[in-house]
This record gives sequence, C-alpha cells and structure tokens, in this order.
Amino acid sequence: MLALLERSFSAAPSLQPAPSGNSLAPTSCTVVVPAYNEADNISDCVRAILASEAPCEHWALLVVDDDSSDTTAALALQAGAGDPRFGLLSAGVRPPAERWVGKNWACFRASSELESDWLIFIDADVRVAPGALRAALTDAIAHGADLLTLAPRLTCGCLAEWLVQPIIASLLGLGFPIERANDPADSLAFAAGPFLLFRSQAYRAIGGHAAVAGEVVEDLALARAIKGQGFRLRYLLGLDWLTLRMYRDFASLWEGWTKNWLLGLDGDVAKALAAGAVVVQLYAIPWLLLPPALLLAWRSPLPLSWLPALVDLLAIALQLAIRLWSRRHFGTPLNWWWLAGLGGLVIGAMAPVSVIKTLSGRGWTWRGRSLHM
Repeated sequence: MLALLERSFSAAPSLQPAPSGNSLAPTSCTVVVPAYNEADNISDCVRAILASEAPCEHWALLVVDDDSSDTTAALALQAGAGDPRFGLLSAGVRPPAERWVGKNWACFRASSELESDWLIFIDADVRVAPGALRAALTDAIAHGADLLTLAPRLTCGCLAEWLVQPIIASLLGLGFPIERANDPADSLAFAAGPFLLFRSQAYRAIGGHAAVAGEVVEDLALARAIKGQGFRLRYLLGLDWLTLRMYRDFASLWEGWTKNWLLGLDGDVAKALAAGAVVVQLYAIPWLLLPPALLLAWRSPLPLSWLPALVDLLAIALQLAIRLWSRRHFGTPLNWWWLAGLGGLVIGAMAPVSVIKTLSGRGWTWRGRSLHM
C-alpha cells in the first residue's frame, strides 16, 4: 500500500499559481455554493470566496439555499452583504414526481439561471485560498480542460475523523490514481465533488446535474460523463489551495460514508465487502493480535515464539509509515495514529451497513434526507 501510494503521488500534478502580471482572462465565471443546513460553514465559506483574487474579468458568487431548516440563508446574506458579486437563490421545493438526491437539485437550479462561460461548484465546507479560483481557471484554460477538479487538503477536528479520514484518503488515492484519471485513453474517471470547475459548454452537453439527478455519488457520475463523451478531464492536487473538513462528529461521518461506500465501489456488493475486509486485515487485525502475540513471546521459551509479535509490530510500523508518508506529502498530522486499528474496525463495519442501507433504502439518508426512491 505504501509503495503504491508513493508511485501514484510521486509525480502527481499539483495546481500551480497563475503567472504574476498576467491580465485577467476575458471570460465570465460563476462560483456556485449549494447549501443545505450549512449554518456552521456558510459564513466562512462565503467570506473566503469573496476575498479571492478575481479569476477573470466577470465573476460572481451564487449561494443556493436548498430549503434549509436552519439559518443558512440568513448567514449567507450577512456574509455577502454589500458585495455586488454576491447573490442568494432559493432552490425551492424539489419536483415530487422526480428523484433528486444530495446537492443535485440546488446545482441544477443554479445552472439553469446562469449564462457564465465557466461554472465552479464548491461545497460549503471548503475554504479556498485567495488565489485558488484564479489559478484553477487559468490552468483549465491553458490545458483545454472541460472539467478541472482539485483534491483538497483534508482537515480533522474530532476523534471520529482522525480514526477514519486518513485511511479513507489513502484508499481513494489508491483507487483513483491521478495519472490514470488524467489520461484521455484510460476509462478511469474521478472528480472531487468539493471543487468542480466546468466549461459551461461541456457541462450542458453532458446534461449537467439534471443528468445525474438520482446519483448519490454525483461527482463520479459527472466525471465519467465528461470523459465518456470525449471531453477533457483534469484532476490535480489542490492541497495548498483548498481545505476541507467533511464531518463534525461520528454520526455525520457514519451517515456520510455508509451513504457512499457501496456506490463508490461501482455498486458491486462483493467488491464493497471485500474492500471493508481488506481494511480490517490491514489496520485492525495487527492491533487485535498484538496482545496474544506478545503474551506468547513472553511465556514461551522457544525462539520462534517471537515471530508472531515481530510480524505484528512490522504491520503496525507500516501503518505509522503510511501516516508519516501522508504527513510528508499532504501535511496530515500524526494525531491518534495509534488508534488506526479502531478506525479499521469502523470502516470494516461501514461496508456491510452501506450495502444494507443502499439496497434496502432503510436509513439511507444524507443530513436526514432520504436517498431512497
């Protein structure tokens, strides 16, 4: 796993700053932030975007309130007050006879109102650096990208995140290699939903979010549509430009990953269960076997009795090595790394629960909204 991560990311392209002194691109761009019950995030998100360097000559920010039951809309208005680039749109009620899940309805409502040359969809839990929008648009134009997506720097603030997120990030890096995603001849496609920059012409050609209205993992579906219809996908590391904190407690983390696990593995039940089992094997089993292995080594006079303990300690050392690798490449602190075994058990439990939820529809929700038809 460590070797594959190094191979995949050693030459992975990163977003570079826009050349200094360059004039702004003579084009138009709208940043869209779909927001449902994002009272904890929306103010900081709006302020960060409005503090950005201008990405092009004409740009604006549109927050789409997806029928929130909290103060999301009021806080967004307060954060954007007085800025002529800011707008707030109410997504309205979803059509009762149609299946719209996640943020697809809000994104569709925004896109149907806009005529910009470029659309940037940013999640409310993302914080952009001042030069991020300009650097991304400059790169997309320079490389002829129809969809440019950035992998953000993941941040963790609670124990549940520290247990699970570093492991998940490694799995995503292995499952969706950047080099393959950027190869037009390779069918593998990936997009990081927190930041999607579309050329409007390509976005509308694939049907936009309306074409993936019922897709729970809509970012993958959009990436596959872009690549499948011959458009250019560009996937870059955006670690110095975006930060993302996905979950604030165990309940939201559990809901989020059990929502996505099966579908993120192509809806293949065997693959989903096997992936969960592999995580348990790599992360949990060494910690579970360490106490009896040490006990055996201590009580037995045979020299070979130390072998199980040494193998276990090697496996645990490799877990630490992966976290050290993540710290070197992504700046991920080592916090709670020694609880990786517990994180492995949590992810192992997520796999069958995701299968049950997705196939039965029972408890399959996002932020309390049912995802079942």
